[in-house]
Amino acid sequence: RIFQAVVSCVGRDGTIYVIPKSLEVELSKLMTEIQSNFKCLGLLEPYCWKKGEACVVRGSDMMWYRGKVVELGGSTLQVQYIDRGCIERIPQCHLYPTTLYTGIPPFCIPCQLYKTVPIGNFWQQDAVDCLQELLTNEEVEIHVQELPDNPWGKLSINLYFGGMSLSSFMAYKKYCVAEDCQDILKLVRYLDLPVLTSYTLPPLPIPGDTFPVRVTHLVSPREVYICLDPSKNLMKQSTTEGDAACDSELVSLDEALKWCNKSVESLPLLTHFRTEMPCLAEYQDGIWYRAKLLSVEEFDPVKILVQFVDYGSFSVVPTDRLRHIPYHLLKYPVQAVRALLAGFKPALYDKNVERIPYSPEWSVEALWAMMECVEGKQLSASILALSPEVTISLYGDDENLVHMKLIEMGLADLDE
Repeated sequence: RIFQAVVSCVGRDGTIYVIPKSLEVELSKLMTEIQSNFKCLGLLEPYCWKKGEACVVRGSDMMWYRGKVVELGGSTLQVQYIDRGCIERIPQCHLYPTTLYTGIPPFCIPCQLYKTVPIGNFWQQDAVDCLQELLTNEEVEIHVQELPDNPWGKLSINLYFGGMSLSSFMAYKKYCVAEDCQDILKLVRYLDLPVLTSYTLPPLPIPGDTFPVRVTHLVSPREVYICLDPSKNLMKQSTTEGDAACDSELVSLDEALKWCNKSVESLPLLTHFRTEMPCLAEYQDGIWYRAKLLSVEEFDPVKILVQFVDYGSFSVVPTDRLRHIPYHLLKYPVQAVRALLAGFKPALYDKNVERIPYSPEWSVEALWAMMECVEGKQLSASILALSPEVTISLYGDDENLVHMKLIEMGLADLDE
């Protein structure tokens, strides 16, 4: 059986607790009922707690949760949140004994990785830390392999995050040994980058059709990068039967990049460079994005000019901010398409002295004016030509050509 779930907790012993997405509404209803039934501060008078006793627990968020006492001791008790899996030491004044909800099974399922043996036969602390950082509160795909011998035992699973096998990833990090050789082969395919691989372009609409776009980057008033409807372009279907075993049927590029950022330290730094080579590059916000190499800009230290292919923007970065790109991220078409805007040209008598250094026929004032017309706005476009370069007419939300504003300001002329 395969199902989507959210990881609620990773225990100190490496047990992975998951809540099936199909149960989220039911759990939310139960939580609402618990809050309405318990409005007290907890049990303030002395009480003789027993190991295994059911209770409700007031969490740090001041919400009440179902719990179970797992260990006695002094003024605090060790209590497990039975719908989340986590175990904490709780002061007795934050607990209240109750049998109200004991007939409802726990919503979280304890799981262990199938045919995966931790180094030393138990999960070391650094491995548990890695699992917690990688999985907590994240949505994953669960492939059930074996049911437990008893109803309270652990489900044996294969877990996939962002299309990647968790067992393979942990084996790659040398935290465990994964007995399934195919998983390791998938991991190699996930990390390997064939030398001649490059990005693909998205399918473009038929010339003459009008379609929604966003401008993600301006090079000059006439040269822009556009992003087509992201709901159609940021998704991919599994392309081969081999991929289907480890990919969700439909995984967004955003989701795949998010998982990639969580494990980016496991990806090797680039040591060989060639023009147009795909890579991951770290942007100034600290997040890694898909990019391609363009040229060496500085030599001491070496800095490379890259283009972020899903936005069109450029940046000069040191080599320690460039990493190999996982092969599966190349299956998504680039999101930003370079296009020339038709219908206007630089003003013959533009009196603005400050010019764009790399495109001196245009004034900086014209670039700022165009940015104001398009930045952050939902626009529409119509393709006029696909070759030699993609050429479009670009319209604002008022259905007027965006360049008319520049013509009114004397920053551009009509180009018949």
